[in-house]
Amino acid sequence: MLDTGPEFSTRLFSHIDFTNGAVAAVSGGSDSIALLLLLKQHLDKTAPSTRLLSITVDHGLRRGSAGEAQAVAQLCADRGIVHRILAWSGEKPSTGLPAAAREARYRLLASAARAEGIGLIVTGHTSDDQAETVLMRRDRNDAGRDEGRGLAGMAPATLHDWRDWIVRPLLGVRRSALRDFLRRQQVGWAEDPTNADEAFERPRMRAALAGEAGAQRMNDALALAAQAAGARMRLGAKAASLVERFASRPATGLVRLDPALLSAGDDQAAVYALRILLATTGGIAFLPDQARSEALFARLKAGLLCATLSRTVIDFRRAGIFLRREMRGLPAAAATVDATIWDGRRQITLHDASGALLIAPFGALAAKRLAVGRGETPPSLMRAALAAEPGLLQAVEKAGSAPDWPTSQGFAASPFVAPFARFLPSFDLAPARAVAGLIGAAPFPALPFAGHSAG
Repeated sequence: MLDTGPEFSTRLFSHIDFTNGAVAAVSGGSDSIALLLLLKQHLDKTAPSTRLLSITVDHGLRRGSAGEAQAVAQLCADRGIVHRILAWSGEKPSTGLPAAAREARYRLLASAARAEGIGLIVTGHTSDDQAETVLMRRDRNDAGRDEGRGLAGMAPATLHDWRDWIVRPLLGVRRSALRDFLRRQQVGWAEDPTNADEAFERPRMRAALAGEAGAQRMNDALALAAQAAGARMRLGAKAASLVERFASRPATGLVRLDPALLSAGDDQAAVYALRILLATTGGIAFLPDQARSEALFARLKAGLLCATLSRTVIDFRRAGIFLRREMRGLPAAAATVDATIWDGRRQITLHDASGALLIAPFGALAAKRLAVGRGETPPSLMRAALAAEPGLLQAVEKAGSAPDWPTSQGFAASPFVAPFARFLPSFDLAPARAVAGLIGAAPFPALPFAGHSAG
């Protein structure tokens, strides 16, 4: 049995940097209640002045959810913990409800954390949750389509919206141990009936892992997750090295790959790097299909070509392999407000955030008027890439002399790494950092673990 004595909280949290406080996500279930009490115990011993904010998100999906949120509020009041209840308002989807609820929960938690100047969210995911996640992905064959990356399960930390770290310190702890801890503390918890509703995938898996019969299967799943996590990190490090060695950015929106990448000696890492670059260039949140990417890589090895994958044109010429956003499917001209994500690739920051600007793709005609540098990169490719960039509608439509792009735009269009922009698992820090550096994206905040950083 796991020792949950006085030093238990130290073992769980001593490696986490709480300098700027923490938001604890507390639903009222056993895992999150134990997380909150253990975290409070740790901070009281080590840093009593640290800000701790407990947040309960009421999804409004069950009749008893409001009462459960109030029970958490009372527990926090009794223990001197600041607590807030946030409601998921608006229309709920008829399909994909668990995923939509999860998305809403993280959005509300992140909003509350930012309002308090806190960049760290702590959740109560356990080893039980990890095993369920891994086995569900394996049974759906998600991993088979993606070289086993999904079998790593949940990362110890995940960056949300390139700004806020979500940390999961209980991934190595069984739910039964946390419940033993709560019983000794004489603290109760709520049981969400949907956790037993086998109409949903996770409760079905939870039931399959229950009791002694499921114990070995759970242990095997956790061992598989650890093995896959290590493999994913090693692959990511190799892909990052290839990006740094063989990729450059000759113009905004244009990536050049040195053809030497094709013979670098590690095709698996090269394909992974290519997939990340394709998704980033095309503004796609998900990496392109593994099999299609491997087929593309084989075609590149065979010689010059021009192809399209994940909204990205892959143009292999004698001057190199060039990636740019295809013109098809670009956003129509529209009024754009501050902080808008444009085409999945650019975050728009208005120089005067009080209003909105009419922004449209530059297009081929306007791009022809732009002055481009002379060098090894064909000017036609540079203009083709710039044609897919955002511009003020009046500049796009202007005839005659070239607009002073981008200095006269009235806005900044900041690039970001599309497949990792929403959620960046700590498994993938190396390739995300390499691609961010390549395209000029903002660096992400330091990993909140002692002795580690994102730099």
